Amino acid sequence: MSRRLLRLLSVAVPTAALVAAMAIPATAGSVTPETPGTDMFTAYQRDLGLTAEQARARLAGEQRAIAADQRLRAELGNRFVGSWLTDDGSRLVVAVADEADADAVRAAGAVPTVVAHDKATLDAAKAALDRNAETAPESVVSWYVDEQANALVVLAHGYAVGAAERFAADSGAPAGTVRIEATAERPRPLYDVRGGDAYYIDNRTRCSIGFSVQGGFVTAGHCGRVGSTTAGYNRATQGTFQGSSFPGNDYGWVRVNSNWTPQPVVNGYRSGGNVQVRGATEAPVNASVCRSGSTTGWHCGRITARNATVTYPQGRVSGLIRTTVCAEPGDSGGSLVTADRNNAHAQGVTSGGSGNCRSGGTTYFQPVGEILSRYNLRLLTAG
Repeated sequence: MSRRLLRLLSVAVPTAALVAAMAIPATAGSVTPETPGTDMFTAYQRDLGLTAEQARARLAGEQRAIAADQRLRAELGNRFVGSWLTDDGSRLVVAVADEADADAVRAAGAVPTVVAHDKATLDAAKAALDRNAETAPESVVSWYVDEQANALVVLAHGYAVGAAERFAADSGAPAGTVRIEATAERPRPLYDVRGGDAYYIDNRTRCSIGFSVQGGFVTAGHCGRVGSTTAGYNRATQGTFQGSSFPGNDYGWVRVNSNWTPQPVVNGYRSGGNVQVRGATEAPVNASVCRSGSTTGWHCGRITARNATVTYPQGRVSGLIRTTVCAEPGDSGGSLVTADRNNAHAQGVTSGGSGNCRSGGTTYFQPVGEILSRYNLRLLTAG
């Protein structure tokens, strides 16, 4: 995008001289594309290595096991130590500390196993380490109660098993309850995809996320081309443009990598936290709407027309929503929702306009329904 186009966006201009490219220059990183998603049952078969028949049988068995598990938890109370499914998912195994409880487990259709440590003992060991978490060396990456092992497992890098043993002992965990295991795990934080947040394209420009969809998010097409890579608001590698259309339309979508989790929310900035997206019902002309974007945050106005055709320097775009909401460079792609925070419905993603958020302006939005339909995407909604 040229500097001349950016300057045009900083002042009010006639509606005949609208500017679409509302991305601003920035530095970003590259990302690795993700494998396309599948439906839930197919993914379940794929990831567990099951045939369709095996998958159905396992799911049915797990439902029976869950019912038995809930019954035994209620019946045994604090004598219930733990439970797990057999590797094939066909049977529920229940750990008890007293042989006298084994018959109750069998009566529920589960397999009993008598263990050395009761639930209270293991929970106390876990609590002891939790209280001293600040003293744990960085080489200790996790600890948890392993019900199958009837122990508190502490995971540490292979070179630091001794340090993990000292940490557990110094924390006061009951003797004999802790088992140290070497691991190569290096946990890292994961990030949420949220409408209105910034993202960066090909190390050059910044735009804003529109709405979360299954597998990624939708945004403005002029922000990136198919194959363009993105980084998130925190510059962590994020995803790749799978579709993009501009001019004619102004829509695109990005598939995110496994570090990012799409959420059905829009950043409300100073308006009061996240806004949950409840659906995508179209609002009529003159309805109140609000926009979220990474440059100017949260701004509101009214819909003044639908199915508007706009002439940008790059070409015409048709089918847009015309509004009195302001926007500035970097807000491109951001979310437009109905103004009721308790029942916000997705309307569109920011395309372009005139004016700014100091003097006011006119902004156009690509309707979200057309994007979802074009790429066969599912909008994520709260509840």
